[in-house]
Amino acid sequence: MTERLTSLVGLAPTAKLPGYDRNLLKAGILHLGPGAFFRAHFAPFTDAALAAAGGDWGIEVASLRTADVADHLNQQNGLYTMLVRDTSGTKAEIIGPILRAHVATRIPGDLLQRLEDPAIRIVSLTVTEKAYGFDAASGGLDLNHPDVAADLANPHAPRGVIGYLVEGLSRRRAKGITPFTPLSCDNLPSNGAVLKRLVVDFAECIDPSLRQWIEQNVPFPSTMVDRITPASTEATYRDAETLTGRTDLAAIETEPFTQWVIEDHFVNGRPQWEKAGALMVEDVSAYEKMKLRMLNGAHSLLAYLGYIGGYEFVRDVMDDAGLAGLARRQMNAAAATLDPVPGIDLDAYADELIARFANKAIAHRTYQIAMDGTQKLPQRLLEPATEALANGSRAETYAIAVAAWMRYALGVDRNGQRYELRDPRAGEIAALLADVPRNGGAVSAALFALPGLFLAALTSNVAWTEDVANKLEILIQDNKLPLI
Repeated sequence: MTERLTSLVGLAPTAKLPGYDRNLLKAGILHLGPGAFFRAHFAPFTDAALAAAGGDWGIEVASLRTADVADHLNQQNGLYTMLVRDTSGTKAEIIGPILRAHVATRIPGDLLQRLEDPAIRIVSLTVTEKAYGFDAASGGLDLNHPDVAADLANPHAPRGVIGYLVEGLSRRRAKGITPFTPLSCDNLPSNGAVLKRLVVDFAECIDPSLRQWIEQNVPFPSTMVDRITPASTEATYRDAETLTGRTDLAAIETEPFTQWVIEDHFVNGRPQWEKAGALMVEDVSAYEKMKLRMLNGAHSLLAYLGYIGGYEFVRDVMDDAGLAGLARRQMNAAAATLDPVPGIDLDAYADELIARFANKAIAHRTYQIAMDGTQKLPQRLLEPATEALANGSRAETYAIAVAAWMRYALGVDRNGQRYELRDPRAGEIAALLADVPRNGGAVSAALFALPGLFLAALTSNVAWTEDVANKLEILIQDNKLPLI
């Protein structure tokens, strides 16, 4: 059996190694949620910044739920392999900034201790949208979210991300320690502002003076992140072993493209991420809106239509000329809702997205992209659809995308096999649809009534909702993909 990846010594020469001395690193960043995207984006940017500009910005990571990734990283001294795939082949890079991994469910005190340590100057997050406890209807904290409710009842022993952040900041205030900078890297519009709202709402519930201190002393920079990162498979681990000569159960795979736009508001320093290609800006909003609407919106459209149509991977969906053309039309529709983005040619950006989606070396499952639809649809599709309709467009591609999601929400594939929606509101969706006839009008009417999801400007637009219902009827009855 091949030796496990535990050091840089003796690795196959085909693997790119960190360009700095790992022994000089100190923990300055604590990252919550060490999943595949963090390992394909945040950590490699930090790795490249250390190689280009030096510094001692080591990373500790913490999982708030499952232990597998943290255990693999600890067993490998924080090292792991990032495979970069395109049609020219696969390259391996060993990523080195991670120093230690924590599992909060095992020893919660460890994570709290790290949050109050003055050495930790940034607490970054990739925990997915559903972990925030965000109430889409109010724009604030969802007091019924299980983690939020539990942490408000017992704030000194948190289990959710907002509870941990607030308790960490509270302890720092009590000890006169400079706060850390919370840095959201999740696909949420205005993710820094959203995170701030949730943190201060939570703080207000337990200690209004803490809320005031946070508002006065803690920055919450927003970010825009972009890199397609499929879930790791046996092929990932097999190729990592071939290219490094070591077994690596923390290996991930990704595409060559990577982009990071960050608002440069930090209370106590940061790595020189700009030396790795990150764009440090005053306001990230134009960039994040571009990405959410053009990339993520088209991705969701392809995921739902593709899964319905029997395509396992996005690259397979792109082999269908009609669907590839529809994706480009959706990008054009999204671009029409955007203000100019500094330094970006939106036509060229759309061309680049189409090429990325079609990358044969990236096996990004439609089922993976389709998960958590009720969390993703508002910013990716529903808000721009509302704007498009207000500007006189028929919003046809948006109607297709919503109909595709509604067909997917039925939870039964074209062969009658059931599948899990993997959505935090799956129970509500199932209850709404339980006694509804399986036709486009009835199903769409039921789902349009899902509380807090669809804006009134959409549900009150009779022509558009009828368009959705008609397209959904085609999908339900004929399993055809409606192309217009």
